[in-house]
Amino acid sequence: MDDGYRNTNLYQGGREANQVSDDYRYQDGNYEGYAPNDGYYRGGDDPAHEEDAQSDVTEGHDEDDEVYEGEYQGIPHPDDIKEKQKKRAPAVADEYRDRADLMAERMEDEEQLAHQYENIIEECGHGRFQWTLFFVLGLALMADGVEVFVVGFVLPSAEKDMCLSSSNKGMLGLIVYLGMMVGAVVLGGLADKLGRKKCLIISLAINAAFAFLSSFVQGYGFFLFCRLISGLGIGGSLPIVFAYFSEFLSREKRGEHLSWLCMFWMIGGIFASAMAWSIIPHYGWGFSMGTKYHFHSWRVFVLVCSLPCIASLVALKFMPESPRFLLEIGKHDEAWMILKQVHDTNMRAKGEPERVFTVSYIKTPKQIDEFIEIQSSTGTWYQRWLVRITTVFKQVWDNVLYCLTAQYRMNTLMLAVVWFTMALSYYGLIVWFPDMIRYLQEEAYESRVKIFDEEEVSHFTFNFTLENQIHRNGEYRNDKFIGMKFKEVRFEDSLFEECYFEDVTSSETFFENCTIISTVFYNTDLYEHKFINCRLINSTFLKEKEGCHLDFEEDNDFLIYLVSFLGSLSVLPGNIISALLMDKIGRIKMIGGSMLISAVCCFFLFFGNSESAMIGWQCLFCGASIAAWNALDVITVELYPTDKRATAFGILNGLCKFGAILGNSIFASFVGITKVVPILLASSALVGGGLLALRLPETREQVLM
Repeated sequence: MDDGYRNTNLYQGGREANQVSDDYRYQDGNYEGYAPNDGYYRGGDDPAHEEDAQSDVTEGHDEDDEVYEGEYQGIPHPDDIKEKQKKRAPAVADEYRDRADLMAERMEDEEQLAHQYENIIEECGHGRFQWTLFFVLGLALMADGVEVFVVGFVLPSAEKDMCLSSSNKGMLGLIVYLGMMVGAVVLGGLADKLGRKKCLIISLAINAAFAFLSSFVQGYGFFLFCRLISGLGIGGSLPIVFAYFSEFLSREKRGEHLSWLCMFWMIGGIFASAMAWSIIPHYGWGFSMGTKYHFHSWRVFVLVCSLPCIASLVALKFMPESPRFLLEIGKHDEAWMILKQVHDTNMRAKGEPERVFTVSYIKTPKQIDEFIEIQSSTGTWYQRWLVRITTVFKQVWDNVLYCLTAQYRMNTLMLAVVWFTMALSYYGLIVWFPDMIRYLQEEAYESRVKIFDEEEVSHFTFNFTLENQIHRNGEYRNDKFIGMKFKEVRFEDSLFEECYFEDVTSSETFFENCTIISTVFYNTDLYEHKFINCRLINSTFLKEKEGCHLDFEEDNDFLIYLVSFLGSLSVLPGNIISALLMDKIGRIKMIGGSMLISAVCCFFLFFGNSESAMIGWQCLFCGASIAAWNALDVITVELYPTDKRATAFGILNGLCKFGAILGNSIFASFVGITKVVPILLASSALVGGGLLALRLPETREQVLM
């Protein structure tokens, strides 16, 4: 077995070739010539390699556990061969070498590995394994899309169920983006040190646990905390998903299939919209436990929205770690076994199970980073864990700083501007569109208001709903208001004398400058803040309703669900076009063209004076902008080396979420005031980002470094 491996033609770096050439001339008395510099691993029709490859899959032990001929004994590691050679010639130990020399050697190794790994992935082919991983990671990306829409859909119901003020509603809308921003940076950085699969499992587990928990908690503070941590988890999944999947794709397939993967974000939006439409209006789907605990239908919706994350989490347990990551940290044999698994899975699916994986060894970069470890007998358990955690986060911080070194600084800064301008415009507008539609609905609703002046009503029983009315200078004597609802009703400068209110619920109902004499309020939600500048004389409030109460008709807002559904569905043509053209026209033209077309679409919003027009322009904008998002994901993956890839993606995606927070806040503040500022801000940001994107380097012909 040793002879077989010794006879294998090994790639030797240019610097080593002169030093060890004589050592490889004669081994065991046989002449061993150098292999031509035509690749980094042996493959093809070489009989010697075919024989070696076949012996790799032959395993066995005798009863005494003795190694016999044909047993798999591990993949010969190039570093092991180097060590044998260096024994014959004195060499300077790594700890006495300059760090710059070590880094130069590692960069040389990484460049060799990049080209070799590309050849290996091409040999493994694209087939069943990649498609299986595609759907597993697609579910994780779908969970990210769901998370963006969940809070927006439940907010109208949650604000009444938990008595939210306007400021609380705003915080609940932004808290998810805040969590996603932190999660992208932290978990993306950890994925470059702990592994893609491990960190993705952690990310999805955090999201699933706290999303599930948030559907049961009753208080606003706990719900806010759960959504924050849930957003942190799912925010970390996005950079890991793209880094993970890209490392199983060849150069020719990468742009197209990463773009197909982006479709799952669209599917997540469609899933959330459809579930909200199907579940939230069905108020009977909840349950109550006493008077304090209520589980309404919107909580059922939150529970259902955690299913894609849970499904991806379970399926991910059966997928392997990225072999590219394993090679970066020196785990050669594990990476080889996973690549062989990919090859064999694809070959069996193609009906060619007899094809042998011909790779005998893979280049491994020189390992420089050293973990500080405390022996189990030293210190306490928390001291040991503190050292481990501190070491990992220091390495993550070093990776963050590396993205700003001279080699990557300009690309990082340009990408940061493009990500930020895209997020500011896109997330700002997708919040602005529903808010504008609500505003147009409210304007139409207010135009239908009924006004009653100087009415006099006495000894009458009101037991029906009053809606969208204004009563001015009225007089109500000895009247009863029993088991009724007030919706958008205002009483101004009116008199209530010896009236009786029982079991009354109200929404947006106020009494202004009214005089209320000898009146009883029993089991109502007419609280003190609803009486503005009123005089209450000998009036009594008994057994006020506790908590907030859902308005069963007002929350049935099908149009908002429809807007989100159509907005998500409208990106389907853009997804298909970007996937088919990504590798043909390139990433840079895709980003620049998509952003400039989206900017043009923004100007048409000046003509959106009706609900149908706003929905149409929203669909056009979303469909035009999705190609830029897809190309941004692809180019961010390809511009950075493997040991910095998830970190860089996490930083840029975190900046993207910061742009989303600013966009949501700025654009929402102009609803009902003016359309000029949001439209000009979005279009100018898109034009600036699109023009800057054209200066980025093209990466479609580049191997993953």
